Amino acid sequence: MKAAKKTNVERLLEAAHVPYVPHTFDGREGKADATEIAEQLGVPPARVFKTLVTETDQHEGFVFVIPANATLDLKKAAKAAGVRSLALLPLARLFPSTGYRHGGCSPLGMKRKLPTFIDASATTHERIFVSAGQIGMNVEVAPEPLAGLIPAVFVELCR
Repeated sequence: MKAAKKTNVERLLEAAHVPYVPHTFDGREGKADATEIAEQLGVPPARVFKTLVTETDQHEGFVFVIPANATLDLKKAAKAAGVRSLALLPLARLFPSTGYRHGGCSPLGMKRKLPTFIDASATTHERIFVSAGQIGMNVEVAPEPLAGLIPAVFVELCR
């Protein structure tokens, strides 16, 4: 039997000796949102985190990882990043900027390391789910080791 091909995210976690559990779901080519993914995985949406990439008007990028059932507060995000304002990165520029497609964007293993922030609510969970870098796949991982590997800072980011 042929072993399943690992994603770059899984390889990064294994290389850093960070325990994780892979999970698959029907990603429908990036059409499933994080709340639908939580439903498919049978976990509360507050444990499934989506990765949002933003930029300043000077095209400086920042990554924010927030719960599926939350909305990023761009003012809180800008304050955390130490910039005046932020906007979501246009989808057409997501793959060239990160190496990930919409629906499979992970905070780990991006083309360029961008300053990354994880919503502080992640620390209230023993394990959270983030994209494994491929549509239809997440990894379940403890938030602190994940943040240490990225590296990322925990901060309040949602409305």
